[in-house]
Amino acid sequence: MLPVAFMIYLAGAVMLLLWAVRMVRTGVERAHGTRLKAALRGAKGGTAQMALVGMILAVVLQSSTAVGILAAGFVTSGILTVSTGIAALLGADLGSALVVKILSFDLSGLIPLLLLVGATMFLKFEGRNIRQTGRIVLGVAFILLSLQMVGQATEPLRDSALMPGLMGYLRGDPLTAFLVAAVIAWVVHSSVATVLLFVTFASGGMLPLEVALPMVLGANLGGGIIAVWLTRGMEIEARRIPVGNLIFRGVAAALMLVVVQVVDLPVAYLGASEAVQLVNFHLGFNLVLVVLALPFVRPMARLAAILLPDPAAARADVIEPIASMLDRASVKTPAVALASAKRELLRMGETVALMYHPVMELLDGGAAEKIARVRALDSLVNRKHTEIKLFIAEVNRGALTGAEARLGTELTDFSINLEHIGNIIARSLMGLAETRARKNLRFSPEGWAEMCNLHSRVGANLQLALNVLISGDVASARQLVKEKEAMRKLERESHDRHLERLRNAHSDSIDTSDIHLETVRAFKEINSLLVTVAYPILTESGHLLESRLAQPG
Repeated sequence: MLPVAFMIYLAGAVMLLLWAVRMVRTGVERAHGTRLKAALRGAKGGTAQMALVGMILAVVLQSSTAVGILAAGFVTSGILTVSTGIAALLGADLGSALVVKILSFDLSGLIPLLLLVGATMFLKFEGRNIRQTGRIVLGVAFILLSLQMVGQATEPLRDSALMPGLMGYLRGDPLTAFLVAAVIAWVVHSSVATVLLFVTFASGGMLPLEVALPMVLGANLGGGIIAVWLTRGMEIEARRIPVGNLIFRGVAAALMLVVVQVVDLPVAYLGASEAVQLVNFHLGFNLVLVVLALPFVRPMARLAAILLPDPAAARADVIEPIASMLDRASVKTPAVALASAKRELLRMGETVALMYHPVMELLDGGAAEKIARVRALDSLVNRKHTEIKLFIAEVNRGALTGAEARLGTELTDFSINLEHIGNIIARSLMGLAETRARKNLRFSPEGWAEMCNLHSRVGANLQLALNVLISGDVASARQLVKEKEAMRKLERESHDRHLERLRNAHSDSIDTSDIHLETVRAFKEINSLLVTVAYPILTESGHLLESRLAQPG
């Protein structure tokens, strides 16, 4: 195979592997994300239980990083402690090692069947969960197919004149092999895919065990770095979880690297082939790490707090001023002025999105300071609303075309609606969160799943509404208006199911009935306010009827 063709083939196989791993994870998150989050938030029996739940979630999601991000989010909202979050992430690392073990078996004969079943479920069925299950099955098939492609691509390298020299160098420099593998795992953002690549290379005779062991240890270090990198923008408390896990993994991997060089480990007992030995070594390393590290998660949480201390000046009611996008110098040029108003309105919408995003976490267990922070954002939204409204009023005093005057009115109206959404979040939803926390109430699993589903849908519609604001796209506007009817149907179904639970005397539903109904109603109202941004676009293009009332016969 020519060098260029070889590189393209190998790169394509590797990218298929990365995409397939992500495909499985997204399918699971879309079909069962609410249940998985509920499982994590409900596991409060201790570090051992958290590790077990983290392991199971990582097997399902095929990603310990995804579990780490979930745990970090729950720590931010006060549902989990840092120590239990670290325990969950340790268990998740063991779960990802189990995924490698499962996928290392020769399952290539199942590829055609998995492709057939997965594609049929995804293309021929309308149900969301069935389609996402099809996505998961297809993802598994693509993982197996990509590993087969990697094996075929690297087969010519066995006879390459470069390989003996390269492997000989890495044999003599295990630290370089260790660090290179850590960088590879971080770059591809998947320790599962990285270890599977090394196992495939080992099974093809390209990677001798003396080099593969340090590289697997390096992949474990790189896997820990991924979560630290992805949570770097979260709050300090959330970032302590991946940092604590990284310290555990980094120290353990470095110590094991020394042991591998000093002691002649009996790896032959781990399997009949080098590939099997490598997989079992990876699994054993993570199992031993969980057993040894779990008793020390609380001291590690304290160490993480020392390394990442709370900012001394952090206050829930302080918000950094943001420079306004309103261009006062352009007031006499309406087209430019209204464009700057639209940009500032987008910033206002993004602030509302920041308020909306943590609503479910705060309803589940948000601390008072977190709720205060959301309410502080509402004052920023109110200020932006006032500035936009007065700015557009000043522009309207000049000479405007009819289209410019209409645009100014539309922007003002949407600004009013965004300000109202901020009020709903700050006053109504945060008030409900305080009531739930004060009375220490628990939602029923069914009710919680319904609210999470509605919250997620409205969150997606919020982003769609901001896109429609900027693009003015008719197709997107139509989709947004259709969501209003879909939300009305979902709200009615949730209402009916809730009443059914009340009739069946579910204690959790009875205790949280008012909060559930008011939350669902708030979500519906927020969604209706968002949809208004699409009406002018559809009216102008002739895609909106003036009235929904039927004409009398």
